[in-house]
Amino acid sequence: MDTQQNTALTRALAEVPGPLPTSGVIHITLPHTDRFTVVGNHLAQHPDLSCTAVGIAVRIQSLPQGAKVGIKALAAHCREGEKRIAAALRELESHGYLQRVRDRLPSGRIITRTVFCNRPAALLHPRRPAEAPPQPAKPEPAPAPAPVPMQEPAPVPAPTQEPAPVPVCLPMVAPPAPEVPVALPTPSAPLFVPRVPPPTAPKAPRRPLPQPSGLTPELDRAATTFLSDLHRHAPQFTLSEDDVRRLVPGVAAWLERAARPDAIRRALTDDPPHPLKHPAKLLAHRLTELLPPAPPGVDALAALDRPRPRFTVTPFQTCEDCDRAFRSPTPGHCRDCRETRAAYAQAAA
Repeated sequence: MDTQQNTALTRALAEVPGPLPTSGVIHITLPHTDRFTVVGNHLAQHPDLSCTAVGIAVRIQSLPQGAKVGIKALAAHCREGEKRIAAALRELESHGYLQRVRDRLPSGRIITRTVFCNRPAALLHPRRPAEAPPQPAKPEPAPAPAPVPMQEPAPVPAPTQEPAPVPVCLPMVAPPAPEVPVALPTPSAPLFVPRVPPPTAPKAPRRPLPQPSGLTPELDRAATTFLSDLHRHAPQFTLSEDDVRRLVPGVAAWLERAARPDAIRRALTDDPPHPLKHPAKLLAHRLTELLPPAPPGVDALAALDRPRPRFTVTPFQTCEDCDRAFRSPTPGHCRDCRETRAAYAQAAA
């Protein structure tokens, strides 16, 4: 008897018109009179947006003009963390609901404006204004019949020859002009270019685990010992026997490339995520992505010891006439002074 029953909801359920469905949701719709936001089904039932992105979009749409909608501002009022909110904002930006634009104020300061559109599809495909239907012509009032005067009997004229009928030229009516099809406006370039692929985009296949050139018994034994002893240095990396056998080739590839065990341990276990749900998957990822390069061979090391060719640098000299610096192996005059001297000598000759 400690459970509180909601009798108001039960009464409202009894007032729902029509037969109630046997499964699924039952809507009890009460009209809003204040503090409500109109949200379209294109957003509420978006097939590619996550529920977090839809909720963030509804919250942004309900905020007043000029409200802060940054990642930290939303995280201060939502239970979701900053990473989930940032991912939701990227989803909204990729589908055109959100856009961040940089603008310069008259003072020269550059700011970032956040623009939210509740119907981005309407911006890409604007509706054409509907043509007004033709108004029916008002019937003109019929003129009143004029009184018919009494006609007196006219005298019968003598039979005369009737004149030939004069041909009447009617104005020629031009044929109706053919209708020119009106070209529909082509959709312009999209206003919002997605910079982050949506969550439903196909992901690239994972790279295979590195393999050694030859898995010798010594390498296999050393890699197995390393993985079995890993939990003693990092308790969260406790592996099963199947995980150890699956990760042995990757560790053997590192050992084959002259990596020290303590260096491998630091690369694999430093700064793990919290909480760590799948340690074997994290180790496989780091073994693949952080694989060190193969050690250089004897020929590559010998190339480092070879003497490098030396380049002769021409020193700077100071001109004896104008004190200008110029490059020359011997002191003397610069090019301009040499040309001036040659011109004087030619004029004197």
